[in-house]
Amino acid sequence: MAAVSHDNPHAVYVWEAPVRLWHWVMMFAMFVLIGTGFLIGVPPPSIGGEATFNFWFGYIRFLHFAAGYVFAIMFVVRVYWAFVGNKYAREIFIVPYSLVTAKFWKGLFNDVVFYLYITKEPGSYEGHNPLAAVAMFFMYVLGTVWMILSGFALYGEGTGMQTWQYQWFTSWLQPLVGDSQALHTWHRFGMWYLIIFSMFHMYMVVRQDVFTRETIISTMINGWRVPKP
Repeated sequence: MAAVSHDNPHAVYVWEAPVRLWHWVMMFAMFVLIGTGFLIGVPPPSIGGEATFNFWFGYIRFLHFAAGYVFAIMFVVRVYWAFVGNKYAREIFIVPYSLVTAKFWKGLFNDVVFYLYITKEPGSYEGHNPLAAVAMFFMYVLGTVWMILSGFALYGEGTGMQTWQYQWFTSWLQPLVGDSQALHTWHRFGMWYLIIFSMFHMYMVVRQDVFTRETIISTMINGWRVPKP
């Protein structure tokens, strides 16, 4: 049963502290990964001064690798919390099971026409609405899994064939996609996939927060979904 506020009996405690922490840490990690990843893929043609005294590209790679480890670890924590957290913590992982129900498809259609400005009011949901859940699963969850797998596979090229990164990821994923260059290319496509998702995500959150009768953005800060006066 969902927790209810004593001050406001209509408020529901949706996002627990570990989920909120995961959300914001992953957001900052993605910012670092996107910025440094873009520079790694398309570095500036030259820098000023003697190359011997410049290590800026090394710092960029270090930031990318460090943020990648944070990104991967926090995703594993999020998967764990899907099992031990409240029912809202697993919504983004059970979408394939939800797609077999007519109720889910009806809610998905209603959400689509709302975000296209065809209708003024979407359905009311305590956690993710069906469209948000679909976007989170097919774009964020699957995209994140790919970025972690391909990221560690690329990292394993540098650490060497005897390391766990190479043996667990590079040894099978690189031959699967073709070669090292193909792996780099698909990893970069994954970055743009998550960028597109983030743009849609921000639009959907702001749209729903402004035009519906329930809090959305503040819910990921304090955890409570509260009806607006």
